[in-house]
Formats: sequence, C-alpha cells, structure tokens
Amino acid sequence: EEIHMAPMNIIYISLEGNTRSFLTRMQGYAKQQHSISEDRPLLELKEVSDQTLPADETEPFFAFVPTYLNGGNGIDSGFTEIMTNALGEYIAYNDNAKQCVGVVGSGNKNFNEQYCLTARKYARDFDAPFLADYELRGTSQDIERIYTILAKRWSEINA
Repeated sequence: EEIHMAPMNIIYISLEGNTRSFLTRMQGYAKQQHSISEDRPLLELKEVSDQTLPADETEPFFAFVPTYLNGGNGIDSGFTEIMTNALGEYIAYNDNAKQCVGVVGSGNKNFNEQYCLTARKYARDFDAPFLADYELRGTSQDIERIYTILAKRWSEINA
C-alpha cells in the first residue's frame, strides 16, 4: 500500500530574508525528494509577520525561528530580543502551541551563547522539542540534514 505523507507544515518569521531563503530552498529539496519517493513529505510554508492576523492552527506544524538580539551577551548582562514577537504571539494564540511539534532555530554563531536562544526559548515555552539549528542562510548540507530530521519527526507524529 502506498504511503501518502501529508505535507509538513512550517510556520516561520523572516526579517532579513534568511529564513525565507532557507525554507524556499528546502521546499525545492523536498519536491526533489518527494519525486524520488512519495513517502518523503513536501513542505507547506506559512510566513508570519506583524501584519498577520491570529488564526487557529488545526494541523501539527514546525516553527522556524531566527534569533535577533540587541545588547547584552545572553549570559550575565541580559539581552533584548527583537522583532520575532509576532511569531511567538501567533503560536501562543488559543491552542496553537499544542500543534507545535518542533522548533528549528537559526542565528549567527558570533552571538555565542545567544546563538538560537529565541528558538530554545520557544521550545521551552511551547513545550516542543528543539530539533535543529543552522547558521544564517544555511548550506545545502543544512537543508538535507534538517529535512531528514523533520521528515523523521513528521512520520512519528503521523504514524
């Protein structure tokens, strides 16, 4: 019997275009994988911004969260997170957090301890596993690695 895997839903925010670029490339990779084998899921992308109206998510989704920080080093001098609040508020809306089945973070490794801090915070706040991270726009290797991690998690959820 053929397995038709539902597309993986991804909700993300992209401020400088890095996350959007990464996910658009991953979507292309998913199409390629899906054409080789139908049990490899496609990607369904949804971008959230400050203009996005809250909506009820009825399907499981992965959240992709970049880290943008202002000031502090995240360890002893505190930090101010900037601009990803729209995504956090969207996931926190009604029961949406219950549908969040994993968080992927991105950031700049120059931030040291702050690298992917926002994604780790989301994972904690929304009780979802922190699945993977990549730097800035990510590499082809990152795309293959993260797609594989997500597809495995997706098949567990849909089993």
